[in-house]
Amino acid sequence: MYISLWAGLSPLNVPRMDSGSDTPAPPEKTSGWRGSRRVWLDAAKQSLIDAGVDAVKIQTLAGRINIARTSFYWFFKDRRALLDALLVEWEAKNTGAFVEACGAYAETISEAVLNLIVVFQEETQFEPQLDFAIRGWAHRSDSVADRVHRADEIRLDAIRSMFERFGFATDEADVRARTVYLTQIGYISMQVTESQALRMSRAPAYVKTFCGQSPSATELARFHARLKFTPETG
Repeated sequence: MYISLWAGLSPLNVPRMDSGSDTPAPPEKTSGWRGSRRVWLDAAKQSLIDAGVDAVKIQTLAGRINIARTSFYWFFKDRRALLDALLVEWEAKNTGAFVEACGAYAETISEAVLNLIVVFQEETQFEPQLDFAIRGWAHRSDSVADRVHRADEIRLDAIRSMFERFGFATDEADVRARTVYLTQIGYISMQVTESQALRMSRAPAYVKTFCGQSPSATELARFHARLKFTPETG
């Protein structure tokens, strides 16, 4: 933690190293709770999602979470460090979810594809709004664009490997992986809004389209249970 760098100093004596374009701020709070790294990071992520990277400024975040601006420096060196932490978290969570799902146990390729579809529908595992915001940021930053490209390749490679695990030839596995992934990226880019019932009703057809095999009733039941979804009967 960065707190060790400032041992013996009060927040008022911590040098301000913000590399962003924050405008001069009114007098700040000089006492009270400093917050936590998680609090600052969550505020930054929500600001990025709501209004883009230009909204991720230390003074703005301080006002959002009602904490003194100087408290920021207990947890991050500067604005650039905060932005990098956002990227690291996005990579770990969103890309990590793809890799984990593709490597999860499955007896059939249809079950494996359902494991991946769970990621698309469960925002505790994968945050589509964060993915959309990061991709928007990438249009303005070459370094961020490079990280997005690397993440896309990691995700595609994981899906491709999943198909190869079930006997698909390399070329076919690659095309099927792209079909799965680019469909999901299309959902994110178009900011498609669907009810859970509608999206779940389409899952069997998506599975068949993606892998050429329909899921069994048992596989669908497990899929529904994981997402706490009860299909209508009758």
